[in-house]
Amino acid sequence: MKSLNVLGKGALLLSLAASFAMAAPEKKDLKIGFIPLTDCAVLVIAKEKGFFAKHGLNVELSKEASWANVRDKMTVGELDASHMLAAMPIASTLGVGSSKKDMVALMALGQNGDAITVSNKMFEAMMAADPVATKKGSSTALKKVITSKTMGVPEFGMTFPTGTHNYHIRYWMAAGGVNPDTDVALKVVPPPQMVANMTAGNIDGYCVGEPWNQRAVMGNIGKTVITGYQLWQDGPEKVLGVQKEFADKYPETTKEMIKALIEAGMWLDASWENRKEASAILSSKSYVNAPKDVIDNSMTGTYMFTNGVNTPMPNFNVFGKKQALYPYYSHALWQVTQMVRWGQLDKPIDMKKTVESVYRPDLFAKAAKEMNYALPATPWKVETKFIDGVTFDPNKSVDYIFNAPIKSPKITKEALMKVNTWKVSAK
Repeated sequence: MKSLNVLGKGALLLSLAASFAMAAPEKKDLKIGFIPLTDCAVLVIAKEKGFFAKHGLNVELSKEASWANVRDKMTVGELDASHMLAAMPIASTLGVGSSKKDMVALMALGQNGDAITVSNKMFEAMMAADPVATKKGSSTALKKVITSKTMGVPEFGMTFPTGTHNYHIRYWMAAGGVNPDTDVALKVVPPPQMVANMTAGNIDGYCVGEPWNQRAVMGNIGKTVITGYQLWQDGPEKVLGVQKEFADKYPETTKEMIKALIEAGMWLDASWENRKEASAILSSKSYVNAPKDVIDNSMTGTYMFTNGVNTPMPNFNVFGKKQALYPYYSHALWQVTQMVRWGQLDKPIDMKKTVESVYRPDLFAKAAKEMNYALPATPWKVETKFIDGVTFDPNKSVDYIFNAPIKSPKITKEALMKVNTWKVSAK
């Protein structure tokens, strides 16, 4: 009997050992891309604080020059994963603006984190046109400047056509009566080049993530008129993207990568001391390459709209708390509504089917449960905290697009409604 127990224990140990062996990452050496923005912090902290290594991964972080560069390297498989704008994996899967490649968003990399900044000259013109609206962050002041023609046709920078910064600046403009397709000129500018382009007079303003708004403000080059947090409170910004083939082929690697990033996100939100340490790490040339005090200003609970005046804004960046890492289907769906609204899609698609194929809360949940990371009750949310007071209900997404006063769709409402008859449980 004793020998049987010994054998039984031995078999159990062998079984456990086999299970652990099977659970090891299939691919341990990874190359992950990022753009020099403060919201690459989750990736950088996972690397620098040893969370990737803890989960059996040897990660090289690859600093990329532009979002187009990220897209192209992800498409050909030169990068295993990357920091991506929330809409990029969807756009790649649909072939919007590039060749088609099936991508998935494994998780969000935080919420909020961008802003709209204008040159001093534009700010003065907006203040002269409507000081109340300007101080409230409303683009109605910009509309009056455009109507007066005192600044000609204003030019604004955004970082990528199928990206949150393009959609955010368009949303902000349209909310105040500005048509972003006819009243202004929008151009693509890589994030680190925004300040230099505004300094040179090539653009009158821009929408970008930090630290490139605070860099302009603290350098007396411009003033921030509104943050992403004010535009859409707790909205999505970046995701971790991989090719669908990668997620299918390397499920354990995928899970361990998510787990490492959950640890990093929670570390970042554990204290302001951790945020200050993160700012120091991010400031290095290897990462964001910006002064620590500039990075600190948006990362440690305050924000500066005008140089020298700090405003409390503790949730300007949220990295781990408030389920900020969860890849909500509704966040993905909002990106698709903007693709339709602004004419980036020319054929009707089943929007629910699309977002459920790209955003993968199921994969995130597997990793999150092992980390005791709180999960929401549903991947669908009704969003109510937009600057214009308009509610985004996933079940009314077609109406949401076509009820917008300013839009330029290439698809009719009837055609889109025909392939979107679904309903979801949204809260």
